[in-house]
Amino acid sequence: MIMISVAALITLALCLLSGIPYLEFMKKKMYEQYIREEVKMLHASKNKTPTTGGVFIVMSIIAGSIISLFMAQELTTRAIIVLMTLIFYMFTGFEDDIKKIKGKQNEGLSPKGKLALQIAVAMLPSLYVILENQANITFFNFNIELGYLYPILAIFMLVGSSNALNLTDGLDGLAGGCSVFAFLACAIICKIGGYNDLAIISIAASAACLGFLYFNKHPAKIFMGDTGSLALGGMLATLAIMGKFELWLIPVGIIFITEAMSVIIQVISFKTTGKRVFKMSPIHHHFELSGWAETKVVKVFCFISALGGILAVWGFLCQHVM
Repeated sequence: MIMISVAALITLALCLLSGIPYLEFMKKKMYEQYIREEVKMLHASKNKTPTTGGVFIVMSIIAGSIISLFMAQELTTRAIIVLMTLIFYMFTGFEDDIKKIKGKQNEGLSPKGKLALQIAVAMLPSLYVILENQANITFFNFNIELGYLYPILAIFMLVGSSNALNLTDGLDGLAGGCSVFAFLACAIICKIGGYNDLAIISIAASAACLGFLYFNKHPAKIFMGDTGSLALGGMLATLAIMGKFELWLIPVGIIFITEAMSVIIQVISFKTTGKRVFKMSPIHHHFELSGWAETKVVKVFCFISALGGILAVWGFLCQHVM
């Protein structure tokens, strides 16, 4: 428990300290976010805000985790794979952000190109689970052995989670704030499940997201960009896979899932009926257009994320003691 606290403090300090020079660097290089045309009426002031803040989030997580894992003598193969997945997803997101910056528009990698990279990275934790004979899903008294079908589920989880968190990153402090509670829940679940190495990484991620909020709270000085959102989303699913709480990822990531589902529902509805279910998707924009202030949307969504985390921890604890 002491090393988990140490990991949180180290990572929080690293994120706050590294964020200041990184923000200044981004301002000088003019690496700025370009807002989608559809939401410019809502967020015109956000245009030209520096992006790729995910770089110092991820670097803080990696440094804080490795230092703490070494101190705790918990630098396992499992932990390394989680951190490698985080790095690879960060590079995928960074490439996407750079293409947007160079093109001076909100279009980066092609959807097919991004999906291919996400699937390729997702194979790493998928193969590890197969080799470790952990290709099963447990939910209370139910245990389903998936065998070689498990990678399909794992890839779906990683690709879905990374894209879902990416869609959530649309308001100041929204993705970062919800991620604080999501990773905190993961840390507690991993500790309950006996995965101390994963608990250290999870709390490091929660602390890094908390530190990032100093720069990303309204009005945001910098955005995490796809660099951060794809990396954090992929890492969230990887932790659930490695920590064997796959189905509990649903309440943990309830906001991210809701955001993604709102986009899917909107697209299906418009293509089949020509009508929109929401005023705009992802759903946080729907609430903005309904009259909610941006800060209110963020607070309510973060509160729901915290409740989802509490539900997941409680449910997993009940499952663990059965």
